[in-house]
Amino acid sequence: MKKYISKFHYLTQDLPDRSHVQQVQLACEAGANWVQYRCMTKAEDELVDELNEIAGICDDWGATLIITNHYHLLDKVDAQGVHIEDPLADLAAIRATITDEKTLGASASNTDALLKIQNLGVADYCGFGPFAHTHTKQNDYPLLGFDGYRQLEKLPIDIPVIAVGGIQLNDVEHLLQTGIYGIAVSGAINLALNPGAALKEFYRKVY
Repeated sequence: MKKYISKFHYLTQDLPDRSHVQQVQLACEAGANWVQYRCMTKAEDELVDELNEIAGICDDWGATLIITNHYHLLDKVDAQGVHIEDPLADLAAIRATITDEKTLGASASNTDALLKIQNLGVADYCGFGPFAHTHTKQNDYPLLGFDGYRQLEKLPIDIPVIAVGGIQLNDVEHLLQTGIYGIAVSGAINLALNPGAALKEFYRKVY
């Protein structure tokens, strides 16, 4: 089942001064149509109440809600899908669990992993990065830079590829020129002086 995948993915993050609910409210008011809830500081059983509140906001604004990693919560929360960051996750088993009704995103840090995800045939899109240095997600993966995304032009890629990791506003136009499907942004919006205005600027660049 071919699903709608936005070209612009907004990700929440753990912040000391703004809750995930507040982040989603700001993002939806600014026009975000795809929200990925990414909470790394709470146990799974603590997430449900917050997620249900966020699901209500997304529903009010017509935004797609994706949960990072916690796919078992899909039967407790009205979200449209999950994004699995673990490169070793059994995506086929997760797809069987969530059924084809839900959107499944995966993550890859190199072209071999990207092709493997595509060939498995169960993911609806793939986050590919990191593009640049990021404090939002700690990892040791090599930075792809623009050249890393240009390599995709030489490969038989037909899964939607979402660039992620340290993307700033000035990077968007050049990234889209590499032929990728879209971008995912977290820190450049959430840490901006005016997150709503920052999101609108990213949205304009993408669309």
